[in-house]
Amino acid sequence: MVKKITDIPSILLNKALKANLDSPDFEPLQRDATKKDKETLRTPYPLPGVGAKGGKLPIQTSRPYNIAHRGSNGEIPEETAAAYLRGIEEGTDFIETDVLSTKDGALICFHDVILDETTNVASHKEFFDRKRTYEVQGFNITGFFTFDFTLKELKKLRTKQRYSFRDQQYNETSNSADLLFVFAGKYPIITFEEFITIARDAPRVVGIYPEIKNPVLMNQHVKWPGGKRFEDKVVETLKKYGYGGSYLSKKWLKRPLFIQSFAPSSLVYITKLTDSPKVLLIDDVTVLTEDTNQTYAEITSDVYFNYIKQYVVGIGPWKDTVVPVNNNYIQAPTDLVKRAHAHNLQVHPYTYRNENEFLHLNFSQDPYKEYEYWINEIGVDGLFTDFTGSLHNYQEWTSPLSETSKSPRQLLSQIASLVLPYAKA
Repeated sequence: MVKKITDIPSILLNKALKANLDSPDFEPLQRDATKKDKETLRTPYPLPGVGAKGGKLPIQTSRPYNIAHRGSNGEIPEETAAAYLRGIEEGTDFIETDVLSTKDGALICFHDVILDETTNVASHKEFFDRKRTYEVQGFNITGFFTFDFTLKELKKLRTKQRYSFRDQQYNETSNSADLLFVFAGKYPIITFEEFITIARDAPRVVGIYPEIKNPVLMNQHVKWPGGKRFEDKVVETLKKYGYGGSYLSKKWLKRPLFIQSFAPSSLVYITKLTDSPKVLLIDDVTVLTEDTNQTYAEITSDVYFNYIKQYVVGIGPWKDTVVPVNNNYIQAPTDLVKRAHAHNLQVHPYTYRNENEFLHLNFSQDPYKEYEYWINEIGVDGLFTDFTGSLHNYQEWTSPLSETSKSPRQLLSQIASLVLPYAKA
């Protein structure tokens, strides 16, 4: 069943969408909730959202992590406040984002270095002269680049769904009386600080999983005072909001964080800036890294694992590098996960999607079969998914209750998480 923006808790949504800029078109237009609205408004997962001593329920660490890839973007346009809130509501452990920079050095949440595919930039006549061609990782790319716009200019844009076969209702303004919030256009691009606020304001402990995106390109085109680098600004922002601590330390459990990048030299560089856990992303084995000019086949060797494990706690491989595919059928898995685990590295593959366009034929168009295969047969430690609710439900249905989760309060939370998605069906 398609869910509407009415499903998002009003207090949490308003906090998340409150602009750092005094931009009137960033604020949602709000009206008083009617009795019907209040009856149908869903409560964020899980109920009641607090632990035995009144604090937030901690992040689970006993099963593979559910990582909301660009938010729950299978339902709502990627990297938007609403997509992240939906992921939190559906039970994700971490919300994941890509961090890029604007012309004036502001950090934003956006996946592509160009704005063309997932915003309405082409409809803004005042920006027609901003189209440029730059070299990006050995290829000439033409489009509207994030670093050619100030943050104030980017706030004028609205996002849209990347894929035409996904829900398009959030691409346009809705004036329906049934909606609790009416937006003056598409969802805006959010800043990295706004993203962090969404996680910190969640009713339970929710981790963040930012990617240092295209650091070579960002450092080429954006200059920060004092000779600082893009990576410095990302880490400074994380520290500003209290993020730090080694994996599973007391500090980390309070504000869980993984920092990811496809650029190994960036992860090595930030090791001197923070002890937060880092994850090296792995592309197709034939692709060259943007910074070291090595193939990803080279940096998944045992020799390289023995080196990089000094700096990272895990790898995030494209799932087809773990299990090759031929004619849309998965083949025999490689030994990548086994070797990574032998080096004490976690494995968080990407990306799991429910649609038939992405599900391999072995899984009979059933995403639960895919999750079962990757969790139980391949043995991964986390999964980047566009559909956080599906992964959460699979794990709730298949994970036995531990001794520590049998209190009445926690049993109520688990029951509520299973029942709520069907309350409006």
